[in-house]
Amino acid sequence: MSDHVNVTPHKPAEPAPGMRVRPSAIDIAAFLCGLFAFASLALWGFVSWPLPWNIVLGIGAPVLAILVWALFVTPRAVLAVHPFVRAVVELLVYASATIAWWSMDMAWIGVAFGVIAVTVGVISGRRRFA
Repeated sequence: MSDHVNVTPHKPAEPAPGMRVRPSAIDIAAFLCGLFAFASLALWGFVSWPLPWNIVLGIGAPVLAILVWALFVTPRAVLAVHPFVRAVVELLVYASATIAWWSMDMAWIGVAFGVIAVTVGVISGRRRFA
């Protein structure tokens, strides 16, 4: 006979109808990384281009990123895709914000954001698979 006790994990309790699960710290960090990426793309568009194009790219770049994010990455995404596709799209948005910082000659901000965003993405992605 073994000394080990058979323990089966229980599903977390479902919230009451009409209620949502409280977001965790990693969910909030992922949200803030997304906001920073969109703001970075807007700043890049407004600062890096001459007058007629700065308005187009300052508004267009974050709108395009938000559209792609809403289609594939959000918890209530319009298109249900494989989690790896979702991770690739999320990584592309983060990489575009990192490249935007590099093109504005602020490589250290881009590197710091890239490391933080990928770390948060990996942690939140692993939580989705658990």
